[in-house]
Amino acid sequence: MSDTVIGVIMGSYRRESFSRKIANHLVEQLPQGYNASFISAEKLPMYNQDLDSNGNVPLEWLDFREQLDKVDAFLFVTPEHNRSYPAVMKNALDVGSRPYGSNKWSGKPAVVVSVSPGKIGGFGANHHLRQTLVFLNVAVMPQPEAYVGEVTSMLAEDGSVASESARGFLQSVVDAFVLWIKRLS
Repeated sequence: MSDTVIGVIMGSYRRESFSRKIANHLVEQLPQGYNASFISAEKLPMYNQDLDSNGNVPLEWLDFREQLDKVDAFLFVTPEHNRSYPAVMKNALDVGSRPYGSNKWSGKPAVVVSVSPGKIGGFGANHHLRQTLVFLNVAVMPQPEAYVGEVTSMLAEDGSVASESARGFLQSVVDAFVLWIKRLS
């Protein structure tokens, strides 16, 4: 049996992204037989249906869609921008779900982890993203919900997760996600 490949989609690409730090920690906690593949949406041209319709599909879209085809499940890690998830993630969802009838997200299990320096841990982004994923027929893990609030207080200077309680919580998310993937496969 081959390894399960989890595609990691992030909503932040800044150099010191909290989302990246948490995503790196989460993938390090995956058990044997589970591998992560970071799929960047950072340089995707904005979705425009005309490009899919007239044969001028950007190579970046084709490559992105091909990468989505190669994974078995998705880990979405996102900050919150104005009570929602960032435009780069919305664009990735649009590119991956089009053209009509070619939804690369459909039927695959996923988990959403939102990250914020604020106390409520990106609650708005988490739930808004879940709404979109449900529409795209992604099997989003219902529990535990993963809001990583006050992220700056749990990270060491090197970007690792220093807080023991945070490490425990994040491990519980990974463990539940692995069970979710097994249940759906």
